Amino acid sequence: MKALVYTNPNEVQLLERPYPESAEGEVVLKIDAVGICGSDMHAYHGHDPRRKPGLVLGHEFAGTIADGPRTGLRVTGNPLIACGTCDYCGQGRDNLCSNRTMVGMTRPGAFAEFMSIPAQCLVELPDGMDPLRAALTEPAATALHALRLSMRALHRPLPECRTLVLGGGAIGLLCALLLRSYGAREVVLAETNPLRRASAERHAGCKTYGPGVAATASGAFDYVIDAVGAKATRNAAFEAIKPGGVIMHIGLQDWASEIDMRKLTLAEVTLIGTYTYTTADLRATVAALYNNVFGDLAWVEERRLDEGAAAFADLHHGRTAAAKVVLRPH
Repeated sequence: MKALVYTNPNEVQLLERPYPESAEGEVVLKIDAVGICGSDMHAYHGHDPRRKPGLVLGHEFAGTIADGPRTGLRVTGNPLIACGTCDYCGQGRDNLCSNRTMVGMTRPGAFAEFMSIPAQCLVELPDGMDPLRAALTEPAATALHALRLSMRALHRPLPECRTLVLGGGAIGLLCALLLRSYGAREVVLAETNPLRRASAERHAGCKTYGPGVAATASGAFDYVIDAVGAKATRNAAFEAIKPGGVIMHIGLQDWASEIDMRKLTLAEVTLIGTYTYTTADLRATVAALYNNVFGDLAWVEERRLDEGAAAFADLHHGRTAAAKVVLRPH
């Protein structure tokens, strides 16, 4: 089979790989669509020691069961493979599983014609759901999970909050779209790429700003989402947040930096970290995508798997307005 393989920093190649073997309790999927994630780009740049050259990346997938029980069923799935027995799994917080492994990190991923995965990870798709739309389940569930955690901490209903989203990649844009669907009236989005700023204005109705342009006065936002996770965006989040406000930290571009702990304390700022989603979030997101809660997704770009190397290069150089590129292996 053909697979897009991470071979060296800043290099992926379309290579032949063996048809996947499936262990007990697993199935083989024919991959119908797979998205390029920011974490795939992080690995592509050689910045993720957990993802080593020779690995097939990709964990945002939609496919059809090719081998195993329920052959022919169309599915997406949870790329986080939970143990099902630890305390977190028992609490329904399988995203925090103590023994989790992951598709596209600890085992071959979905940038391929076929992939094996435990059947327990699969989420059935509604009849007629577009594979491209279904492949957005994983990043959209990340946005849904983050907003669900945030709304428990906000002191006023979300529609009353002035919101700033830092980062116009897929997670940032999906957060903005979900905020709109939840009734948020004022959403401002910060993004360095002018092509993505224009896309966010067009598809999510956001006010946007770029580098060197002040979004507004200091301390003007009730709710800030950092969908980048860099030192600069963490500092920007603390600058922008009002006393008593909520900062949701999703991105992980930089692994460490100082934050303004004095403001966190004296202004009673709530800082929330979030990691991925639960299986319940994934199921809710499939329904939301199917019912167009995230809009028409016209900002998503579709390419063939054999165009994957060029897609990675275009994303690396900022040559595309698309916050998400989805590859089609077949």
